[in-house]
Amino acid sequence: MKDQLFIDGAYVAGASGEMFDVIDPSNREVFHKVACGNAEDIDTAVAAARRAFDEGPWPRMSGAERAVILRKMGDEIEARTDELARMEVQDNGKPLPEAVWDIEDTAGVFHFYADLAERLDNSAEQEIALGMKGFTSKAVKEPVGVAGAIIPWNFPMLMASVKIAPALAAGCTMVLKPSELTPVTALEFGEIATKAGLPKGVLNIVTGFGAVAGKPLTEHAGVDKLAFTGSVPTGSRIMATAARDIKTISLELGGKSPMVVFADTPIDEAVEWIMFGIFWNQGEVCSATSRVLVEAPIYDAIKERLAKEAQKIKIGHGLEEGVLLGPLVSQSQHEKVLNWIETGKKEARLMTGGGVPEGLEGGCYVEPTIFVDVPEGATIWTDEIFGPVVCVKSFETEDEAIRLANDSRFGLGAAVMSADLDRAERVARAFRAGIVWINCSQPTFTEAPWGGYKQSGIGRELGEWGLNNYFETKQITTWDAHKPWGWYIKE
Repeated sequence: MKDQLFIDGAYVAGASGEMFDVIDPSNREVFHKVACGNAEDIDTAVAAARRAFDEGPWPRMSGAERAVILRKMGDEIEARTDELARMEVQDNGKPLPEAVWDIEDTAGVFHFYADLAERLDNSAEQEIALGMKGFTSKAVKEPVGVAGAIIPWNFPMLMASVKIAPALAAGCTMVLKPSELTPVTALEFGEIATKAGLPKGVLNIVTGFGAVAGKPLTEHAGVDKLAFTGSVPTGSRIMATAARDIKTISLELGGKSPMVVFADTPIDEAVEWIMFGIFWNQGEVCSATSRVLVEAPIYDAIKERLAKEAQKIKIGHGLEEGVLLGPLVSQSQHEKVLNWIETGKKEARLMTGGGVPEGLEGGCYVEPTIFVDVPEGATIWTDEIFGPVVCVKSFETEDEAIRLANDSRFGLGAAVMSADLDRAERVARAFRAGIVWINCSQPTFTEAPWGGYKQSGIGRELGEWGLNNYFETKQITTWDAHKPWGWYIKE
């Protein structure tokens, strides 16, 4: 595992020489140390990215040439799937099968954007029909420049790829600041990029804390675009900072996603998707469907079955066979979720869970937790908890379900379950959310747009939308008549 910063094509020590601990959340023990980057390191990294963009070959290569390197990066990630997944288990806590999914998806992201990069050679310019003779005009997509990216800890390598791959496909250069809680796999991108032949300075990685590395990156005048995934308060600060220089930004922020379950939904299917929607990845998912609205005729059956099945979920170390729920990412997150549960006990009825599993007190574990009969004004109903905690309440009519679902300052994801697909489609279109699932929850595809309404963010990632985040559009208009225009010189 790497422990140095990756700047200008090489692993280097941080300017301060300081290191910080990386903690295994299964036992709260230090298993690695990495360089603690600071503002000086950010300056160095941005300067390298600036040179690579202004003087280097990367933005001037054809899309097909960039695609070759992106595809090699995807191939190298794919070849190292098991190794990288095991790093993520130790760093993040998630079960190994889920970590394997993440690494496989990471490789797929690079392969997808390699394909889009190839297509740029035919699609980066668009002729514009004009209403005046003598002129021709075209719109040209060009890379925005140096991109700064800050990623969260819940999907460490995958979240990095969602920023890196489209930025590189567009011809941008990048400085990446991973979460201080999960920096290990992000640093592997340096070696992966080098093996693939990425020119030096195109990708730079600075590990460190938000106040000393993240903040200088967002404030840096040499950065043209900022991409951030994380909390609403931090996203708001980044947006305010970006306003000083009118930087381009994309923000993927928090959520409190609803799931509406109508009475014609089979109980087994409903319970399966409710559980996956909140307990997958320990509930540390921005789009987790943590507010479940169940139509009254099946409300009692759903909550009883849900509690019964949640109690069967195997909790433990992510490398242990059959584990579906690993530890939360850190002690601070563990304490935060447990505090939310204590608040919930005062606001609603605890159906099951709510504590630390017996025998696992040494790690950051929390039982799958279900609150029922939750008032719509309860803070556990309105605020993001980011853990394996779900709130369940009943509804009587379709209109009531839509109102309750949309009554949130967030608008990232939403789900609806019904055997009546016309109704499901109608409700899906009524949701004020950027991602909507019908008869499922949480499947995510590289080809489809990802992002939210309201306080859940600005812009879209993944698919062609993710690539467009890293372009400027230039108009080039030509006077083709080869004679005086006529404003001054008259024919």
